[in-house]
Amino acid sequence: MPKPTRHIFVCRNFRDPATGKNSCEARGAEKVFEEFKRLRAEAGIVNETKLTKVKCFGKCDHGPNAVVYPDNIWYCGLKPEDVREIVEKHLLNDRPVARKFLDDDLI
Repeated sequence: MPKPTRHIFVCRNFRDPATGKNSCEARGAEKVFEEFKRLRAEAGIVNETKLTKVKCFGKCDHGPNAVVYPDNIWYCGLKPEDVREIVEKHLLNDRPVARKFLDDDLI
């Protein structure tokens, strides 16, 4: 089995909405994660990419968030429909999707 060339981390942090704090999970991170999982398989890049749920990046106000390493690209405000573009452009064609970048000042 080949060694993965990219690792996608998707924030799955949950905070009770009663706290008044945002969380990636409450904003739909589960659907984003499942879409990455589905589209990686569809594109045939499961062995070339690793997909991992993480607890928190500390940027939930901008979530759902995902980070692609080793590229160090931080995506924010993701919706399931954004994932296809990320898979097709970034993961398959090395063209990160700038419209979904997390501003460097926030990292």
